[in-house]
Amino acid sequence: MSQNNKKYHVYGLGNALVDMEFEVSDQFLSDKGIEKGMMTLIDENQHHVLFDDLKDTFGVVKQASGGSAANTIIAASYFGANNFYSCRVSDDETGDFYVKDLMAAGVDTNMNGNRETGVTGKCLVMVTPDAERTMNTYLGVSEHFDHSNIVEDAIADSTYLYIEGYLVTSESGRHAAIQAREAAKKANTQIAMTFSDPAMTQFFKDGLVEMLGDGVDLLFCNEHEAQLFTGKETAEAAISELAKFAPHLVVTLGKDGALIVKDGERYQIPAFPAKAIDTNGAGDMFAGAYLYAITHGHSPQEAGRLASRSASELVTHFGARLPAESHDQLKQEIL
Repeated sequence: MSQNNKKYHVYGLGNALVDMEFEVSDQFLSDKGIEKGMMTLIDENQHHVLFDDLKDTFGVVKQASGGSAANTIIAASYFGANNFYSCRVSDDETGDFYVKDLMAAGVDTNMNGNRETGVTGKCLVMVTPDAERTMNTYLGVSEHFDHSNIVEDAIADSTYLYIEGYLVTSESGRHAAIQAREAAKKANTQIAMTFSDPAMTQFFKDGLVEMLGDGVDLLFCNEHEAQLFTGKETAEAAISELAKFAPHLVVTLGKDGALIVKDGERYQIPAFPAKAIDTNGAGDMFAGAYLYAITHGHSPQEAGRLASRSASELVTHFGARLPAESHDQLKQEIL
């Protein structure tokens, strides 16, 4: 099946979290024993204690619906892709906010119908003066994301399936990701996956290997994740090792841009200079722009340039998203 007769460009699955973002000091992180630059899971009580501390000390900067794959799917939609997102939210106010946000971006979802009682997931995003993002996440009902949240007909009707690496932390989420991957294979839907965070490659490598199965079509990661996952000391050695898992690799290299490997061909993508104030969501935006471009007839180089430019624009703003109108401006500039 060609992508032209499939309804969706990308079907994403991942955690549904509302991001609450704060500008914090390095001292605050060290006083609280929070590991900088990583995503750490916390329980509901820890969430409330930390949220109150943050609010009292710094005040909230921004609140928006998030979750890594959701940010990617929404970005791709704003660029012009037609997408579907599978997640799990409850019938609380935060869940309502989340579903409305997806719909406003033109994303179809499995969460339109009856939703369970409980607490929708929340992520406390702490941004230090060097623009690094550190996250403490309470998954709420997202922890129980499972096979019932997968819509196999929509996967079959998509050009790409996009799997969030964060799903590896919950057994039901990991199994749901594997089920989605199998459904995609049967339907000739290409499979993309992201490692999501260095903590996933460091502490959940076996689960990620299980999710990768006998390989995916497209793998996104950054150089730190690549090295942690492969155990290689250089990005170059790590990238060679990762080629065993995917014929199409997109590895972001921070200020050095990105390296794309597709069917043995390598493309070095330059970084666009930017004064970063917040790196939260930069990798998600990169993946969203890239997926939009490759599902709309653009080459890996063009897709990489759009992705690199879009991520460089995002880090100059607070929050994990750009305003909807920015996406058209970026397309006009690059494509």
